[in-house]
Parts: sequence; structure tokens; C-alpha cells
Amino acid sequence: MLKEFKEFAMKGNLVDIAVGFVMGAAFNKVVASFTGGIVSPLIGLLFDTDFKDMKYIMEEGTVNEAGETVGEVALLYGEFLTNVLDFIIVAFVMFMVVKGVNRMKKKEEPAPEAPAGPTEIELLQEIRDSLKK
Repeated sequence: MLKEFKEFAMKGNLVDIAVGFVMGAAFNKVVASFTGGIVSPLIGLLFDTDFKDMKYIMEEGTVNEAGETVGEVALLYGEFLTNVLDFIIVAFVMFMVVKGVNRMKKKEEPAPEAPAGPTEIELLQEIRDSLKK
């Protein structure tokens, strides 16, 4: 059973998926820092606030002794939009990677030509000739 598991785990596709998963997770962090550190502040300039902190307050909360707001009900649409932007960037880059890999695969694997053999008519003629003998 251990041998079968080793063969399964070392198949090319599974290893490729694992490497892609790790690289995708790392790339997601890069994109998150890009949108959080560059895109959000630029968009925040338009709204005079940090883009990620944008929210619609549905019910005001109270401020306790520590200066924290307690009991506030709000829709955090700025954080949601930041995450949507992260997703769009990651999805577009992954689309471009897959498109490039597919283009390379098409160039690498030319379809082998079918071996030239006798046609159906030639085979029938051979059978006819052999029956005559």
C-alpha cells in the first residue's frame, strides 16, 4: 500500500498541482500587498479615506472606556471590493499563464502523420489478383 501511495504521489500531474498551489498562494500574497499598498491608497485619495476601511454604517455603536466602538453594525464594502480586485488580478494572471502554456504545448506536439499505406482500392485489387492465382 505504501508503494502504491508513493507512485500516486509522485505522478507528474499531482506534483505539478502541488507546485502550482504553493506558487498561487505566494502570488496571492503579492497581489494582496499590491492592492493593499498601492491600489487602495490611490483609490482612497478619491474618497479621502483608506479604501479598505470604507464601510456603510447601518447602526451606530457606542464607545467604551478604552475608546473602542462596540455594537456597530456596518457593511464592510471597501474590504470586499479590495478582495474582489485581488481575485480579478489573480484570475487574469492565471488565465495568461494557462494561455501561454497551451500555446507552447501546441507548438511542441505536432500531430504525427498517419503512415502511408495502400488505399482501399489497392487492397481490393490485391485480393482480386490473389484469388485469380
